[in-house]
Amino acid sequence: MSTRGFLVLLGACACLAVGFTLGKRVGEITPVAIDGASELIGINFTPAEKDSMIGNLQNQLSNFESLRKVELDNSVSPALVFNPLPTGFAPSTDQKAIDWGLPASVNLPEKEADIAYLPVHELAVLIKSKKISSERLTKIYLDRIKTYSDTLQCLITLMEDSALEKARAMDAELANGKYRGPLHGIPYGVKDLLAVEGTKTTWGAMPYKDQVIEKTATVVTKLNDAGGVLVGKFTLGALAMGDVWYGGKTKNPWNLNQGSSGSSAGSASAVSAGLVPFAIGTETLGSIVSPSTRNGVTGLRPTYGRVSKNGAMALSWSMDKIGPISRSALDDGIILSILNGPDVYDASTIAAAFNYDAKKSVKDLKVGYFKPYFEGERVSPNDLAVLDLLKNQGIELHPLELKTSIEAGPIVMMLMVEGAAAFDELTRYGWDDQLVAQNKGAWPNSFRAARFIPAVEYVQLSRQRTVLIQEMHELMKEYDVIVTPSFAGPQLRITNLTGHPALCLPNGFTEQGNPTSITLLANLFEEEKLVMLGDFIQKNSDWQAKRPPMFNK
Repeated sequence: MSTRGFLVLLGACACLAVGFTLGKRVGEITPVAIDGASELIGINFTPAEKDSMIGNLQNQLSNFESLRKVELDNSVSPALVFNPLPTGFAPSTDQKAIDWGLPASVNLPEKEADIAYLPVHELAVLIKSKKISSERLTKIYLDRIKTYSDTLQCLITLMEDSALEKARAMDAELANGKYRGPLHGIPYGVKDLLAVEGTKTTWGAMPYKDQVIEKTATVVTKLNDAGGVLVGKFTLGALAMGDVWYGGKTKNPWNLNQGSSGSSAGSASAVSAGLVPFAIGTETLGSIVSPSTRNGVTGLRPTYGRVSKNGAMALSWSMDKIGPISRSALDDGIILSILNGPDVYDASTIAAAFNYDAKKSVKDLKVGYFKPYFEGERVSPNDLAVLDLLKNQGIELHPLELKTSIEAGPIVMMLMVEGAAAFDELTRYGWDDQLVAQNKGAWPNSFRAARFIPAVEYVQLSRQRTVLIQEMHELMKEYDVIVTPSFAGPQLRITNLTGHPALCLPNGFTEQGNPTSITLLANLFEEEKLVMLGDFIQKNSDWQAKRPPMFNK
């Protein structure tokens, strides 16, 4: 090793030591240490510059040590609040009456499996017409959870007693003429990073497996107030990454040799296997889209700021989003209408109307598609089938390209910095060793590496994100909906950074029998257009109606 290389290594080790042993200072700041740090951030300083900054760095280190004496709960958000609204844009707050276009009558299937696989919008009609009680429906799902959840490794907490109590209350209300709306008496589940009073909230991670947060997340309160019946809390990959949690690996009902993907692993797996008609997931960088694809279900990632994150585990305050996973686009719209709205406990929420009218024609929508992603040898025939379906139904498709002057990849470092801050003590105290996943791409290593992303670069990333938001707004405003392969190009990263909504829905299977998906994108706070086109696609296809054979009984 060269002398220069040795000094860099020595300096880097010194930097690692400073302030990272239980929050105590180790070693002194020297020019050699600055050399190591400089290599890590790609900036070099002269000997005089290094000598001059030693005093400042020592003061900063003292400030770090003071900072770390204050314990911050994960629920405490930064004073700086991310806002995805581009210059000159504001969402409409003119809320109108919603017309879901629900059928007047639905036949009740004889087999319980057929009942379990009905979409929410049909179950709602059955309950309202009293063809099935909430209590019976809830028992069907509870039985399925008890039968299949161990196989799928998808359940953390079963809430049988409280669910049955709520179901009976919903039946009593209906008998007395009170109907709360289409979620009245409908069972559901949540990803176990949402706090529910009286239950443990594990975040899927060993250090928190017995954690109890004595509050209830805003989204759960809203669903309960709408008549929903919470039956269980489902698994997530530890701290919202992947499908590996402290109890195992959540399975894909279509292929038990395959994980459910993540991080909303349990929510998507449970919906796919008919254990619940819908569940709540979260997405920071694909955690609704990816498991919805893997499990062959329909997931809606809302616009950033539409749904309150109060009571949810924070991974990235500027990127986390909460949304529904179900078996139809229309179901997702119904659920989102309940979740929608500002919350005094979440400063990032934005007031916006959610207006859906089943009488509006899909053919009035201007639909674009990212043409380059539907070309070439690697294009999926299932993706092309969606374009063919739309063309055959008289939908004009407008080709376009996704071009921005800003590269999205580096901006994702903002997520790493925010995640490292959200789980600061996990790194400093060595609790990250308890996480099951310990590979180079897992959170423990990512959080450690994020300590060396300078604050200046974080701010610069945020500024570039502002430019990206504006450029995407200019592109998206020309269209009502844009069709894209779910994982082609940088669109998944870009739209998660810019806060745009996405609807991920099934579009067939691979030759190996694994589900695939297509994604629809829309302008900020225009999810109703995603639901319109998604519902249209699903009414003219049967992709979403398929069931995993092992669980279709």
